[in-house]
Amino acid sequence: MARDLFEWEHEQFRAAFKQFIEREILPHYDRWEQEGIVDRGLWQAAGHGGFIAMAVPPEYGGPGITDFRFNVIVTEEIARAGVAPVAFPLLNDVTLAYFLGLTDEDQKRRWLPGITKGELITAIAMTEPSTGSDVAGIRTTARRDGDHYIVSGSKTFITNGQNADLVIVAAKTDPDAGSKGVSLLVLERDMPGFKRGRNLQKIGQHAQDTSELFFDEVRVPLANRLGAEGSGFYSLMHNLAQERLSIAVTSVAVTETVLEQTIHYVRERRAFGQPIGAFQNTRFLIAELHTETTIARVFVDQCIKSHLVKELAPETAAMAKWWTSELLVRVIDRCLQLHGGYGYMLEYPIARAYVDWRPQTIYGGSTEIMKEIIGRSLRLDKTV
Repeated sequence: MARDLFEWEHEQFRAAFKQFIEREILPHYDRWEQEGIVDRGLWQAAGHGGFIAMAVPPEYGGPGITDFRFNVIVTEEIARAGVAPVAFPLLNDVTLAYFLGLTDEDQKRRWLPGITKGELITAIAMTEPSTGSDVAGIRTTARRDGDHYIVSGSKTFITNGQNADLVIVAAKTDPDAGSKGVSLLVLERDMPGFKRGRNLQKIGQHAQDTSELFFDEVRVPLANRLGAEGSGFYSLMHNLAQERLSIAVTSVAVTETVLEQTIHYVRERRAFGQPIGAFQNTRFLIAELHTETTIARVFVDQCIKSHLVKELAPETAAMAKWWTSELLVRVIDRCLQLHGGYGYMLEYPIARAYVDWRPQTIYGGSTEIMKEIIGRSLRLDKTV
């Protein structure tokens, strides 16, 4: 469908990033899948090409592009190319907001130039073995000791966990203060006591290093705290709307791509002397999926427009995240069925999509958490 969201300069950027994917990602992708991690050099190549950290101001080495539509293009093209483990959106749409919005001048000068060049890879660590979406319930602690914090605890399911040089860690600086006792600290590679566990084995996204992190009395300077002490929970909640919109952008782009591939397949694949697309069951199913995908595209593009003018409400972002990610899972499942036995073969993109994009309904807040956010916003416990 035609979209009125982008202008000429956006499409030029899109064309350049597509070339980057063809040149720097696709030739190496199968090797990264086998090795369980992408080359660090990919991040440096992306930095050189201007495809990461676009919002970093020129005084810190970045292009200073704050138009979120450029982020959307990177996210969409990674989704359409089927290279889920390339975590550029994690930086562009998630961690960079913390490094731009919560840092002081010294921190900006220490970290932003390296992030922009792709020399400092970032991650964010909230999830713990016993705590998922309940950030207020985390157990990792950071006790004050002079001009340092002593960090103890662990995190799990951390994207970029092996490659990351800078990890934003949510920790309890006041264990008795609930959500008001959470602070954000940046732990740097090779800090004594900061250890990385195994690169976790997942059913998909094999090239994405997803890891356990362990903190054994790690001494972290006060100068590595992001924002005020105790403000971490608010900062996390404030930035989650953009993260969830990013997941919705990915979900719709993948859904459209899978559907396009399946339409091509049912036109070419024959059974009982005719294309399988000629059967009524196929037509009806494709009609349903096409309609729902179109609705999702219109809604997400409207969410992007709202976000551009800083009017995207958290509950609306939650709606976009849960609806599009659940749609994605359903569309992939039905399209794989239309492929028959070939759909289960990894040489077909539908099979890789089936395992690579399944966690869309989980990370960034599960579907159940999204529904809770939406439900609470409706104040259903209040009488009229």
